Amino acid sequence: MADPKGFLNHGREVARTRPVEERVKDWNEVYVPGSLLPIISKQASRCMDCGIPFCHNGCPLGNLIPEWNDYAYREDWGAASERLHATNNFPEFTGRLCPAPCESACVLGINQPAVTIKNVEVSIIDKAWETGDVAPQAPERLSGKTVAVIGSGPAGLAAAQQLTRAGHTVAVYERADRIGGLLRYGIPEFKMEKRHINRRIEQMRAEGTRFRTGIEIGRDLKATDLRKRYDAVVIAAGATVSRDLPVPGRELNGIHFAMEYLPLSNKVQEGDFVTPPITAEGKHVVVIGGGDTGADCVGTAHRQGAASVTQLEIMPQPGEERNPGQPWPTFPMLYKVTSAHEEGGERIYSVSTTHFEGDEDGNVQWLHLVEVEFVDGKLTQKPGTERKIPAQLVTLAMGFTGTDQENGLVAQFGLELDQRGNIARDADFATNVPGVYVAGDAGRGQSLIVWAIAEGRSAARGVDSFLTGASELPAPIRPTDRALMV
Repeated sequence: MADPKGFLNHGREVARTRPVEERVKDWNEVYVPGSLLPIISKQASRCMDCGIPFCHNGCPLGNLIPEWNDYAYREDWGAASERLHATNNFPEFTGRLCPAPCESACVLGINQPAVTIKNVEVSIIDKAWETGDVAPQAPERLSGKTVAVIGSGPAGLAAAQQLTRAGHTVAVYERADRIGGLLRYGIPEFKMEKRHINRRIEQMRAEGTRFRTGIEIGRDLKATDLRKRYDAVVIAAGATVSRDLPVPGRELNGIHFAMEYLPLSNKVQEGDFVTPPITAEGKHVVVIGGGDTGADCVGTAHRQGAASVTQLEIMPQPGEERNPGQPWPTFPMLYKVTSAHEEGGERIYSVSTTHFEGDEDGNVQWLHLVEVEFVDGKLTQKPGTERKIPAQLVTLAMGFTGTDQENGLVAQFGLELDQRGNIARDADFATNVPGVYVAGDAGRGQSLIVWAIAEGRSAARGVDSFLTGASELPAPIRPTDRALMV
C-alpha cells in the first residue's frame, strides 16, 4: 500500500490547464506541460489498495491500478510502467482520452473525490517515454502465420501489436492516408497531440508490424482476395456510419457530420491544408449532440475563430452529483465541463431540431428548435417553445450507427450481423467466416477507447489460438461484457 493515510492527508488535485486566452490561439494540448509530476506522488498515495479494488471492474482492461499507484507513489517509474503495460498497450491514449470509468468505480469515491487514476496513468507513461522504458518487444521467433488487420484505430492497433509479439506476421490496412483511425483524424490535436500516435507506430514497426495506408478493403482490395492472402483476418473497421438528422433543410450547404468537419481540421495540423475546407471562422456555429464528439467540435470551432458556438442536447441536463438511480460503482451520467466548454459557448439541453432555414444561395442560416420533455416515458415537444437560432455552420455529432457496409466489406466476406447491425461474433471474437475475427466498435457498437483496446487484446487471443491451437495472450473481456451501468 502506498500510504495508509494518503487519502486522509491529501485532497484530489488534477492536471492544470493553460489559460483559455492562450490555448485557443494554438492547437497544443490544453494541459500545462510538466504540471503533474510535482503532485502525482501525493495523488497516487490516496489509493487505499482496497481489499476488493472496484477500479478493476470499472476498467475493461483490468488495469492493475493499485499496483502502479504504489510504484508511482514511490517514484519507481520503471516498475510502474511495467505494471501499466501489463494490461494496456497504449496508456498514453487512454490517459488522455478515456472518460475514466475506473475513477467512477474507485472505492474512495463512495464519500470522497476519487483517486486521479487517469492523471497517474498518463504521468507514468510520459515518464516512461522520457526515460526510455518504452522499447520495441520483437518476438523471439516467427510462427510462419500471417494476419491482416483491417483498421488502425485502438482496437486494430492493439490486436496487431499483440499478434506481432506472439510471432505472427501482421499487416494493418487503413483506408485513410495515415495510421490511427479516429485517434488520428477524429480526436483534435488539443486533446491528444499526434506525436503520441507516431511514436507508438514506430515502436510497432520496430517490432515487425507492417502498415498499408490508402487501401480500403472492399473497394481498393476485395475482401475475398485479402482472405486468400492471409491465414487470418481481424476486422477492426470501427462504427463509422454517422447518425443523421432527417429534418427539412438537411440538404442545405454548411450542415456536416462531425466526422466530415473534424478530420479536415486535423489535416491542417498534419500540413495537408493551410486552412480547412470547412471552417468555423466568423460563423455562428451550432453543434448538435452533447457528447465528447460534440465537445471536440466546440473546441475546434473556438480555435477556428467562430463568431458564436452553441451546443444542443435533446436529453435533460445531468446533475453534478450521482442520482440514486446510478449508485456507486456504476458509471454515472454527470454534468461534465470539458476544456472545450471552459473556452466559451452556450449549451442548451432538452431541445430538438425541427428544421433548418437557408438563404437564397442554399446556405444554412437558421436552426429552428423546440423544447422537449418526457411525458409517460416518451419525448414530447412542449407547445409554444419554438424558436430559431443563427446557424451558419452545423455539425452533427449524434453518435454512430454501425460499421460501413457501402464499401462491400461485410457482403464480400459474407459476414452475419447481430440484431443491432454490428458484425456478429462468438465467444472467441470469431465471425461466421472461418479465420475472420472482429474487434472493437465494428462488433460492439460505438464505445470507449478502453473497450476498443480490450477488444483488440481479446480478439488477438482468439486469432492466436486459431493459428497455433493454443494461446498465452490475455483476453480481458468477452464479447458479451458491458460497462458497469444501471
